[in-house]
Amino acid sequence: MAEKRVYEAWKGSNIFLFNGRLIFGPDARSIVVTVLLIVVPVVIFCTFVARHLVHRFPAYNVGYAVLVVAVVFTVYVLVLLLCTSAQDPGIIPRNSHPPEKEMFYESSASVDANGRPTPGLQFPRTKDVIVNGVPVRVKYCETCMLYRPPRCSHCSICNNCVEKFDHHCPWVGQCIGMRNYRYFFMFISSATLLCIFVFAMSALYIKFLKDDHGTVWRAMKASPASVILMFYCFVALWFVGGLTGFHSYLIGSNQTTYENFRYRADNRRNIFDKGCFSNFADVFCSRPIPSKNVFRAFMQEEAPRPPTLRPMPKPIDESSEDRRAKVEDDLEIGNDILKLSRRRSNYEDIGDIKTRSSNGSTGHSFGGEFELGSELQAVPLRSEMRRSSWVRRSGSFETLSPRLLGLTSIVTEPQSNNHDQMEVRRRDDVGWGSSSMQTILNVILKLKIEFTER
Repeated sequence: MAEKRVYEAWKGSNIFLFNGRLIFGPDARSIVVTVLLIVVPVVIFCTFVARHLVHRFPAYNVGYAVLVVAVVFTVYVLVLLLCTSAQDPGIIPRNSHPPEKEMFYESSASVDANGRPTPGLQFPRTKDVIVNGVPVRVKYCETCMLYRPPRCSHCSICNNCVEKFDHHCPWVGQCIGMRNYRYFFMFISSATLLCIFVFAMSALYIKFLKDDHGTVWRAMKASPASVILMFYCFVALWFVGGLTGFHSYLIGSNQTTYENFRYRADNRRNIFDKGCFSNFADVFCSRPIPSKNVFRAFMQEEAPRPPTLRPMPKPIDESSEDRRAKVEDDLEIGNDILKLSRRRSNYEDIGDIKTRSSNGSTGHSFGGEFELGSELQAVPLRSEMRRSSWVRRSGSFETLSPRLLGLTSIVTEPQSNNHDQMEVRRRDDVGWGSSSMQTILNVILKLKIEFTER
């Protein structure tokens, strides 16, 4: 299987031509419109204006210079357009994996089945770097898996992180960054000069026609192409001329379009400003920066990395006060169970007396039964109150002794008022009093021993 080159496996949205030698943005088709907006007016100018001006300057054939300058200057503008659109604007290569040294554990990332937080790997969204002695905050890019250098931004159209990102220009179909900003400024400034040249030569030809026909209106009728070119250049001059002036200000203050629009209201000091002269020298007199990407190189398969285990954060142990509080709650519940067992034995004795006696008063037995029922309901209520208070402190019943929970469920089981059911229950629970008392005492003794040991 043939090895792939870098441009063939490129993850961005760029378009490559000539086997990766030229790189364009995803909207490269807009370059055709830009070329037509430049070439068509120049062709009209050379055909209907410059051709007639050749004979207006007979001395030394100066009239041919107008035609030559128009053609050469147009070619120069198109070359600058190609240099701006067809080269790497300063794309930072993506990482194949996140930076491990920046990883840390986030204790609140997820929650397991028992309600305890499970640590998860996270990345700090920002970090500070020092630039000219001033801390600058840089952001982490989830797409490129890297921390963007200062003045770098991720272009959502090209899907790349571009160093010293200025903006994405739809007219050139490419991002404007560190490596092509120089050519972009020369392109718009040269286009401005070309508009001025065509406008001036068209106006000069109208002036010659006015001298021949006597009035401006007759001159305009004689050369309508000159009028159209003057109007077109006047409109285009506001666009490219305004861009040239705006970017001249940005270069003088060492800003980018992205920084100017985003941080304009902050009134912060520009730490990258070196002075107007030095800023222009950095843009036009510095050596071209080589690209960090070799698009025609073959892809190199990375060896699988062994998983790196980072130390997990130690779980926080419960304090001795919490453990002591839990033991005290267990002792209180044990005492409640003991009281309930005594009351239940008394209640069973009374039930035996009621079932064996046949001459007792119905109203009196009903009243005693009501009193006993209310008395039995009071103790479980207090026990439930203590259990709820323990829940508020500990958060769950998981740490309670299973034997205590079992005894609590047995003792606090609701009693029936039916005498037949009470009789059957009494017979089933014969011998419960002595054995359960011994069991409860053993549980309480063990709890006291655990409490003293802790």
